[in-house]
Amino acid sequence: MVETLSIAVIGASGVGKTSIIRRFVYDDFSETHNPTRARRVYRPSVVLNGHMYELKILDVPPIAAFPSSPAQEWLDARCRGVRNASAYILVYDICCVESFEYVKMIRQQIVDNSSSSDVPILVVGSKRDLQRQRFAQRRTVSVLVKKTWKCGYVECSAKFNWHVLLLFKELLGIAVARGLRNNHTSIRLQGALHRNRCSIM
Repeated sequence: MVETLSIAVIGASGVGKTSIIRRFVYDDFSETHNPTRARRVYRPSVVLNGHMYELKILDVPPIAAFPSSPAQEWLDARCRGVRNASAYILVYDICCVESFEYVKMIRQQIVDNSSSSDVPILVVGSKRDLQRQRFAQRRTVSVLVKKTWKCGYVECSAKFNWHVLLLFKELLGIAVARGLRNNHTSIRLQGALHRNRCSIM
């Protein structure tokens, strides 16, 4: 039986959410920015240590707020499936402080509205290739996210395919640590992560 992990990717407009997903799923990248106006779903299969897992990745358009109820989620087509996601990737642009403030707001709303306070959240600093234009030192943001927010943190560049695979492996690692899988599967996942054996089908 193949297990499914639903991942909602959320962030402000233009931070590179779709670029990260498409680099991960299709290994392609476009310099042209086409704003995501409707929710898109990607369903790659990931092989970890010889075992296959299905990912349901939700590319969520910019939303004013995390849906606070099932009714609100249903009324806004952009939010469908967001509340029931197994894990969250919150993306911000390392050159744009406003996009980080958006992630800060959404993370707090997820924590406040989630049925599980232990839902895995990974904060991703996008556009690492623009390192010289960043609004804050990496360590400053990393300490805040890891120590205060208790979330995972990864920086990546979809343009140069730097740390894109790593961020999805990091998310799976968080999911395992939070008990999202049963013990047998967790052992297999952890083994795969430690041996760095991960590929997209």
